Amino acid sequence: MNDDTIRLATIGRILRRRWRLLTVLAVVGALAGYGGSALFPPQYTTSASVLLPGAWQERELLTQAEIASSSVVIDRVAATLGWSGVSGSDLRDRVTATAADGNIIKISGTAETPERAQQLSDQVARQFVTFAARIAGDGTDPEAAQPEALRQLVAQASRRITELADAAAPGQGMDSVQTRTELEKLRTALQDAVKKLDQADPSANKSMVVMGSAARPTGQAAPTRIQLVAGGALVALLLGIIGHLTAARTSRRLRTEPETAAALGSVLLGTVDVTAERSAKAARDRGPRALVRRLLGLDTRWDLPVPHASGDEAGRRVRYRRVCARLRERLPASRRLLVVVPDGDGPARRAAERLAAEADGEPLLRVVEVSVTRPLLPDREDESGVLVVLSAGSRTAAELAGIAGACAEAGQEVVGVVVADLVRDRPTRSADTRPDVPEPVLVGGDDTRRAAG
Repeated sequence: MNDDTIRLATIGRILRRRWRLLTVLAVVGALAGYGGSALFPPQYTTSASVLLPGAWQERELLTQAEIASSSVVIDRVAATLGWSGVSGSDLRDRVTATAADGNIIKISGTAETPERAQQLSDQVARQFVTFAARIAGDGTDPEAAQPEALRQLVAQASRRITELADAAAPGQGMDSVQTRTELEKLRTALQDAVKKLDQADPSANKSMVVMGSAARPTGQAAPTRIQLVAGGALVALLLGIIGHLTAARTSRRLRTEPETAAALGSVLLGTVDVTAERSAKAARDRGPRALVRRLLGLDTRWDLPVPHASGDEAGRRVRYRRVCARLRERLPASRRLLVVVPDGDGPARRAAERLAAEADGEPLLRVVEVSVTRPLLPDREDESGVLVVLSAGSRTAAELAGIAGACAEAGQEVVGVVVADLVRDRPTRSADTRPDVPEPVLVGGDDTRRAAG
């Protein structure tokens, strides 16, 4: 299990090394979003505003907003519009009402065309005002209390009080003064009652007002087709990145040389440098699956660190020769080994071939590739052991244990492990230098050099 912290550099590496695959995923997601837009017809939304004069508390405004979107109002709207195949229950999901600042109820309607959206919002506003007025007593119900009639009664009572006060015994007696005082108190109480009634129910003397017709919408309501296409592409891109991170997080491939050697039950003889280039096997493979993998960039792993810059050709040869020297030290009496390379490991294949060339028969190395799913070694000839060559971080412990088991089954002992490390080749000064394609040394000796070209 890889417990490395996910950093921005990791995401950047995914974008650099898997940009072709991520581009294809984004295009597929965009096509899926376009197809989804065909399933949802375009929608248009507009709003009409209703002003509630007077002083209103917040909870009262919320109550009026609920009334505006209630089934009673929507059913009346559906009956008035008379749209074919559209009932009140269908319109209920298309209408919303919210309380805005300034005692305003904002009513929004959504429909398939701009004209219908405008008609729906306007009709809901009208029906809401009519229904609210009927609830408040502004309708034609003869039994409903009329605020204006109440004011007239209060005015008549006030005049009657004045007449009674004038008719009281003129003079300054205690009884007449007390009578006029009581009448004035009654007049004041009636006037205060009317004021409190106006403040408690502002709709009793002021009607709601529809603030003009709803504007005809000019653009589609979200999500539009462009938003669905962009959202599909973005979701597919994020899923691709998350998939790469999840695969790397759950990967069981061994990343260090000691772990690799321990899984094979042997010792590490060294690490050699292999320049990052496409293997010959990948170049020869022309099958459709291999072609798709190359086009999408899947033929190279993204989760490996960026190859560091290599030294010169002489430094790389020193590493190979040191591995050959350690082989001679471990097998002083043997001159023949079987070099096992996991199938499909191009860097390891190139490293094994170069080791065989650098060894120059001391010891004599025979390179073979074995499958990691069902490893099987060839029949033993004169080899006295097995040298396993593989690239860094390419195999799991179970795969390496399978290779070690195949060696034991063939009666071969794993004498050592060599890890091939990918490096970036530095540009050479001479145009005819070929630093990473070694040719067999025809004449032995450490000081022998191949002729370039």
